[in-house]
Amino acid sequence: MESTRSLKDRVFLVIKGLAMGAANKVPGVSGGVVAFVAGFYEEFIYSLQRVNKTAFKLLFSGRLQSFYRYINGKFLFLLFLGMIISYFSVSKLLDYLIEHYELYVWSTFFGMILGSIYYINKDFKNWNSKTIIALIIGAAIGISISFLDPATENDNLIFVFLCGIISVSGMTLPGFSGSFILILLGNYVLLLVDSVNALYDTIADIFSGNFEFVKNQARIQMLKVLSVFTLGSVTGLVTFSHLLNYILKHYKSITLATIIGFIIGSLGVVWPWKKTVFKTAEDGSAILDSTGTPIIENYKRFIPELNSETYLAIAYIVFGILIVLALEWYGQRTKRIKI
Repeated sequence: MESTRSLKDRVFLVIKGLAMGAANKVPGVSGGVVAFVAGFYEEFIYSLQRVNKTAFKLLFSGRLQSFYRYINGKFLFLLFLGMIISYFSVSKLLDYLIEHYELYVWSTFFGMILGSIYYINKDFKNWNSKTIIALIIGAAIGISISFLDPATENDNLIFVFLCGIISVSGMTLPGFSGSFILILLGNYVLLLVDSVNALYDTIADIFSGNFEFVKNQARIQMLKVLSVFTLGSVTGLVTFSHLLNYILKHYKSITLATIIGFIIGSLGVVWPWKKTVFKTAEDGSAILDSTGTPIIENYKRFIPELNSETYLAIAYIVFGILIVLALEWYGQRTKRIKI
């Protein structure tokens, strides 16, 4: 499989990892959709489910090269390299864009999800009573999630581990946003902002020769939280991949119909015209988390007025659709593995 992957394909695979990492960090957007539309979703799930008992036997027996080939290591390495780079670069840029150009960012993502629905549905021919019911159930679950109220922040390490397992669903299950799930669990800022910033600051301190951070209990706690969250994410990633590989083999049509439903349901989360509603105290002041950040209660969606800003937002929706169509064209051109 790897021998046929050209240098250009490897570079594009890192770029796809960048896109997945950025999408996973944005509430409402699923990195799995990127994998689905870019044409490497099946290879991604297949590679992850190869991390099994046989793989660990090869690893612990010292047969590292055989282990690397067995798990499709070059593919996973390049993809996760892109994701890691994304968390310290592209996702930071997205944070800035969402803060300053929120409407247009959400409009682009809304268009990308619309394009994804078209892309997945156009080749799906197995519509019947069972797959239609699966579609409705998937859409209902996706829409219901968008109306749940977020919990409060919790840095208990067992809960953080569970957050890692649950949040990684956005990578393996298209239409399920892991970052939005973290908002609902109350730990989005803790796990995707504060802990990542703590790691970044720690790396910077180490390279500058400053090791005073070892005395900083708050920093050490953040690093523990990030480590446990990462462990939970890896556990969830491997576990979900085995489960998805099984159901894709035995219930492929129903699974794909459910995924389409999830993606349709996620449109409610990324609806561009919405206002963030923060939790408030009895006196009307915003309730802050441990970092001083206002706690999100939910999003209030509305129908926009027709003005120049709305027309520009619609243009960005079209732009988002075109991005997906371009990815589709590239996937067909390179004859990638597709579902």
